[in-house]
Amino acid sequence: MFAHPDSWPEPSTGSDPWTLLSHAAVTPPEGSVPIAPPLYQTAAFSAEDAEGFARMATTPMHEGFYTRYGNPTTRALERAVAALEGSTAAVATASGMGAITAVLLAFAGAGDHVVAQRLLYGGTTGLLTRLAPRLGITVDLVDQDDTAAFARAARPNTKLILLESPSNPLLRLTDLAGVAAFARDRGIVTMIDNTIATPLNQRPLGFGIDLVMHSATKYLSGHGDVSAGIVTGRADLVERVWHEAHLLGATPDPFASWLVLRGLRTLPMRVARQNATALAVARHLAAHPRITAVHYPGLDGHPQRDLARRQMPEGAGGLLSFEVAGGLDAAEAMMSRLRLIRRSASFGTPMTVAVHPAAMWSAMMTPDQLTLTGLPAGLIRLGLGFEDPAAIIADLDAALG
Repeated sequence: MFAHPDSWPEPSTGSDPWTLLSHAAVTPPEGSVPIAPPLYQTAAFSAEDAEGFARMATTPMHEGFYTRYGNPTTRALERAVAALEGSTAAVATASGMGAITAVLLAFAGAGDHVVAQRLLYGGTTGLLTRLAPRLGITVDLVDQDDTAAFARAARPNTKLILLESPSNPLLRLTDLAGVAAFARDRGIVTMIDNTIATPLNQRPLGFGIDLVMHSATKYLSGHGDVSAGIVTGRADLVERVWHEAHLLGATPDPFASWLVLRGLRTLPMRVARQNATALAVARHLAAHPRITAVHYPGLDGHPQRDLARRQMPEGAGGLLSFEVAGGLDAAEAMMSRLRLIRRSASFGTPMTVAVHPAAMWSAMMTPDQLTLTGLPAGLIRLGLGFEDPAAIIADLDAALG
């Protein structure tokens, strides 16, 4: 393992400025222990001897050899998320898509089959419908509401089931325990994108899911200033994901890991606030005459409310979507009239953001693929921030007219 700072040897430097500056400031203050995780902004590490170097070079996920293999700052982030999700290991990546791609390559290859739900983040759908076939991987998309559909779609060569619950952007839920039980009996690895729920609202490993993935760009970091992803679960499965991630170069920069780690410290406060605000806004929109539907599993009228209570006992999350009467043109007009709420493709930030998915995802999917998602033309996705709920509601009301 990486040597403790107290055991680092003093560098042997010469008096010339080239040598002195090459070795300057690499030894931490003696007897000092930081109260915040330090940032190891380095591409590589040195070993005390040749044997140690060889050992580090051949140890998967080593945090003291080369940052593409592992980094102490990134490792601290991985341990924190693993603890939150109740797992034993994690591997961080440069983005959520980097994490999903690494999982796909870790468990499926030419001649293999993957089952995924039809309602997924657009980037994930693009990965499965555009890249996977080029690699010789066949994919079946099924309705997540129908748990038995996953079993019906499975084949002898099915290696992976990909889930997302709640799904983006219609906030539909998947019966995690039901899918996990079937997959476990068949020896199929399951992975869920848990980005929207966060580990505080939903812990999928407890329902039997094998791997949990997050776009750490969203709620885990929480400030809209970093791109990162992470996969957590059983150590042997995570190591397989790491092998693909580090070959792909999908490694987070140490500073990105540090930013996510910093954001995690306020996650409980942020999630509680966003849960409460989302529920208040969803209830208001459900009664608005210009809104034809609100998609939020925290609403009593949501068709999967009982499942939401079982799987997300602490709250339904800070993301919701709603349909504007009048379809595409009405939704675009409403988006143009927003003043407080920002128009942005992401969510999980301190400020409330809105996006028109049919317009955004048209760049990632073909028209036929968009049709298959079932996205209503007038659907708006709303990611709640920290503002006063009354101010958010007032902006929505003014924009709706």
